[in-house]
Order: sequence, then structure tokens, then C-alpha cells
Amino acid sequence: MKIAVGSKNPAKVNAVCEVVQSLGWEVEGVDVPSDVSAQPFTDSETRKGAFNRAKACLALGYDLGIGLEGGVEDTEEGLFLCNWGALVTKEEKTYFASGAKIVLPEEISSQVRAGSELGDVMATYTDQKDVRKKEGAVGIFTTGRITRSDMFAHIVNLLIGQYEFNRQ
Repeated sequence: MKIAVGSKNPAKVNAVCEVVQSLGWEVEGVDVPSDVSAQPFTDSETRKGAFNRAKACLALGYDLGIGLEGGVEDTEEGLFLCNWGALVTKEEKTYFASGAKIVLPEEISSQVRAGSELGDVMATYTDQKDVRKKEGAVGIFTTGRITRSDMFAHIVNLLIGQYEFNRQ
């Protein structure tokens, strides 16, 4: 089985590889558009970005497409990280899953609300390049207990589990 991850971001590709390695599936990260904002600002937009990435992978001839998208959701309690995944089959069956959420500190939230991308804000905040390709904001704000790859692996497990259940 050849599957594509709709991104070359190592946190996303590694999450998929980790989950499917025991299945013997071949995984490749491919650059495809999310067709949503560079900084998705709602659960709905983030979910749509994941779906768009997964669907675009199928157009490249893969057996399955997996899209993973990170975004934020503004609530009364604060600005939360949100993460979504979509798996699309050649038969156009789609599965969705979302991950855990945490509220961002106000000093980060205010910059994102003002129009900056979370990844850029985190790079400045941590004085590290490419935080989004490493531990991500979730890794920083959970002192490494949950990394961005961990969060996406959880979502991929939910996606693959649904896919397997429906193939029984």
C-alpha cells in the first residue's frame, strides 16, 4: 500500500511513518496545498485544510491520502491549538479525526490574533528555527511531554483505526 502525507513537514510525515510501520505501508510526504489560510483560525478551517491535503494526494496516484493540519480556535477561555487529520481512499471514502487541545498563553495568542502565524511567533518566542517541524507549540507548552509529532500520531491512529474498522 502506497500512501501519501500531504506535507513534507517532518513532524507530520514521522507521525504517519510511526503509526503505519507495522503495517508495511510505504509512506511518502508530498507538497500539496491546503487551500486554507496559512494560519487556519477555526476548527472548521483546520479540518478543511486536512481534507484538502488528503484529497490532493490521491490525485497523485496514491492508494490513500492523509492530510494533517494544525490551527487555532478562539473561544471564551482563550486561543486553543487545534489539530485535524483526514484520510481519503481511492473510493473517495473519507475519515476525520481531531487531536487534543490546549490553550495558548496570552502573549502568544495576542500575536496570532493580530495576524502572525503561530509557527513564526513560536520561532521568535523560543529563539529556535522551524519549531513547527520539531516539537511544535504543544511541545514547548507541555515541556516536551507531548510533541507535535505525538499529537499527529494520535490523530493518525484514529484515522487508521476507522479505516481498518470499515474494511472488516
